[in-house]
Amino acid sequence: MKTIEDVLAEAEIRDVHIRYCRANDRRDEALMRGCFHPDAVIELHQPFDVEGFLALGRQILGQYVVTWHNTGNQLVEVKGDAAWAEHYTISSHRIAATEEAPARDWIAHGRYIDRMERRGGEWRIARRRMVVDYTRMDPVAPGGEGLGTGGGARDLSDPSYAMRLVDD
Repeated sequence: MKTIEDVLAEAEIRDVHIRYCRANDRRDEALMRGCFHPDAVIELHQPFDVEGFLALGRQILGQYVVTWHNTGNQLVEVKGDAAWAEHYTISSHRIAATEEAPARDWIAHGRYIDRMERRGGEWRIARRRMVVDYTRMDPVAPGGEGLGTGGGARDLSDPSYAMRLVDD
């Protein structure tokens, strides 16, 4: 049977993943860095340390007009100060029209598989493996350019930052 401490740990771990998704979509490197322990390893096509992963993110995320991560199933198993977690995510990436191609959306269905560790009372990712199960590319229909408009921004000027409750 789960203890209340296990349930609280699970909630904290899920929160780390949601902050990771937000950090991607808002291109908030400070928030992203806070999701990982400094010695974390992130596995994509090769392993990256946190700073290498952030540099790769600057390069990759910069090519999209907007990104939008949506998390579905989340399974977390806690054992003391370590945990395993699997987060299902669908992420949408708007690619701007060019002379060679119309605007299109690249949709990725994948999972983040994490080893989480609680150090100094704080849960963060110690090791993350990103698995893309499948993708698709959808053309943007005429008049469908609304994704990413309406006042949203891919940085700290996004309206959500102004609405946050923070300590002064």
